[in-house]
Amino acid sequence: MTAANHGRPPQPKSILRGHKAQVHAAAFVRANERLVTGDADGFIVVWDLAILRPRAVWQAHDKAILGIAGLGRDRLITHGRDSKLIVWKLAADDEATLSTRLPLDVSPEPRPRPWMLHMLAVNTINFCAFSHCPASPVGNARDAREPDPAEVLVAVPNTLASEAIDIFHLPSQTLQHTVKLGDKNGMVMALSLLHLADTLTLVAGYENGMAIVARLDPQGTWTITYQAQAHSQPILSLDVSPSHDYFVTSGADAPAPAASAAPAPDVQTRPLKTVNTKHAGQQSLRIRSDGRVLATAGWDSRVRVYSAKTLAEAAVLKWHAVGCYAAAFAEVDPVLPGSSSPSSPSSPAPLAGAAAVAGAAVAGAAAADKEDKEETGQADEPTQGDKDDERGGRSNRLVAVPKLVAVTVGERRRQQATTARWLAAGSKDGKVSLWDVF
Repeated sequence: MTAANHGRPPQPKSILRGHKAQVHAAAFVRANERLVTGDADGFIVVWDLAILRPRAVWQAHDKAILGIAGLGRDRLITHGRDSKLIVWKLAADDEATLSTRLPLDVSPEPRPRPWMLHMLAVNTINFCAFSHCPASPVGNARDAREPDPAEVLVAVPNTLASEAIDIFHLPSQTLQHTVKLGDKNGMVMALSLLHLADTLTLVAGYENGMAIVARLDPQGTWTITYQAQAHSQPILSLDVSPSHDYFVTSGADAPAPAASAAPAPDVQTRPLKTVNTKHAGQQSLRIRSDGRVLATAGWDSRVRVYSAKTLAEAAVLKWHAVGCYAAAFAEVDPVLPGSSSPSSPSSPAPLAGAAAVAGAAVAGAAAADKEDKEETGQADEPTQGDKDDERGGRSNRLVAVPKLVAVTVGERRRQQATTARWLAAGSKDGKVSLWDVF
């Protein structure tokens, strides 16, 4: 990860400044080209990671942002404490019409907003962010890696009963299901909605520390497959592994249990593993798309990285002086649902990229040198290998590829930004730290 130099602790690659209020949510979108952050005043900032500058800024909600998610390359979902869930049209071309004036900067006029595609009136008393998934199971690998469904399902706490869950369909904006998995667990605090083995599945964390997994049967009833109270305090966040075989929860207390999400013949009542992290108040738990590590944002101002396999603490990232509320991973080496999660880290992708660029540069230099000799009449005599290749209809001449050799500064920055293993952390101080982790 971001290695410590000469005994010094790791430092972030960059600090994104511009929010006036505490940062509550973050998400990487458009294949890591953009980082979207949302604050307590309802502002959204879309950061261009190639230049680390804002591309779009607007006030999406009148109150704090609870959740953000990209939907394909041209839509963005935001969820605010103003009881609204909004789907915005936000393609790359739309950014040119929006303001880049950051929330810290006084704007004489309201900043323009993107086109609003859909808006749902939802319950936000719980501080529980939405979860979404395609309306039907993903049909192929490309959809799984970069889903762009025309229809989605969105799960939010019920408008009247805070322990129940509503599932809406978009774009029709119709209520499909109201799910109540108990009446003694308190408010819903965290949600995940997904298709597991082609079955719609709901994972919910509650105020009393209970975590429940339920699946929708063909008869239209919700059947509980897992129910365990591994936390003594409210569950603050949860995330399901990319392979959809387990999920991890974090709470206001210290334990971090991992539980199976797979269907079982009987209701499971015990987590697969529970680890006492000795650090209470870890929220915004995220499992990286390669299934190797997970991260949490801590009330103690630290971002912690854990092994997803063992739940052992792998790194503690400290830069902010006050509490962190949001964490987000860039997508790297995604694991498809149904496949097994990896057990060991892989070599960083940037090494392969550097080797490819170096090889292209050497090839270009060799070809240019040979052309210079031919122009001056000093071309080398063909070798026996050259003659054999020509007789066989082949040529072993090295050919320069200008596009690979003459990469522009902008292209190089864009490539580095989209392939880096970013971990973003949003804090109470209004700043976002950007780390490059293993």
